[in-house]
Amino acid sequence: MRNIFFFLLLATGQFATAQRTDKQLYDKLAPLLAAHHGQAGVYVHHLKTGRTVAINADTVFPTASMIKMAIQVGVFHQLQEGTLQYRQLLTYRDSLLYPGEDILGAFRDSQQITLDKVVMLMLTMSDNTASLWLQALAGGGAQINTWLEGHGFVHTRVNSRTPGRAGDWKIYGWGQTTPREMGTLMEQIYKGEVVSHAASERMYRNLTRNFWDAEGLRMVPPDVRTASKNGAVDASRSEVVLVNAPHGDYVYCIITKNNADMRWDRDNEAWELLRKVGSAIWQHYEPNSKWRPDPGLGQF
Repeated sequence: MRNIFFFLLLATGQFATAQRTDKQLYDKLAPLLAAHHGQAGVYVHHLKTGRTVAINADTVFPTASMIKMAIQVGVFHQLQEGTLQYRQLLTYRDSLLYPGEDILGAFRDSQQITLDKVVMLMLTMSDNTASLWLQALAGGGAQINTWLEGHGFVHTRVNSRTPGRAGDWKIYGWGQTTPREMGTLMEQIYKGEVVSHAASERMYRNLTRNFWDAEGLRMVPPDVRTASKNGAVDASRSEVVLVNAPHGDYVYCIITKNNADMRWDRDNEAWELLRKVGSAIWQHYEPNSKWRPDPGLGQF
């Protein structure tokens, strides 16, 4: 029943009005997004107060590697159905290779690895070879999309290697979503509402081990637990983060597209925007925190 209600709110555009806007935080974030040379959207939800910020939150953006969070859901759905086992032994084949700097891609043909470690590589290292292998094991993009649609996610879809979605792939790449939907998926996983409570807890723990922590995560003290997944292609940089903050958990998702700055340097404009947004949200919810990231951290 909850999923049907959520779907109706999204479809009718009433979801935003069902939550209260945090006007002060909106006023801090809106100028940051407006100054970006490209298009940016953000969704923020403070779980304790229920207050939100939504700026272009229902606009469709590329997911880049954030779609790996949905692929993980697809894998756990198959685990629930009994077609996969979490620690089953898999055999790597050279035909699975996705060219790049992936760890799994360095494996020898016929080398074995357990499924749980492939999931770890997909989420922690954002390993593309691991991700595409898991997408196939989950039944393919069409199967994952069926789950998403059935659980109220109107816009979030896997495009790559998915029949009938070649046109969407040309526009958005591997996957597409909105800041609100990606933030909501993370929140539902945290609350134990995806697949099962036990599956959600395992998925959430997996998402707390992100190697790529130089943007929004860098703006949160290292002793505060976070779960996250980020994505990056030339013209789009993005991040979904849930922070177990001292004064209440909060989730946010920021996505950019059509970025003028497509460099892969650390001072890329979109990556700087992700850091500014992450910092503004943390300081808004934790105004008495004296912690600030060490300026020298950027060199590592």
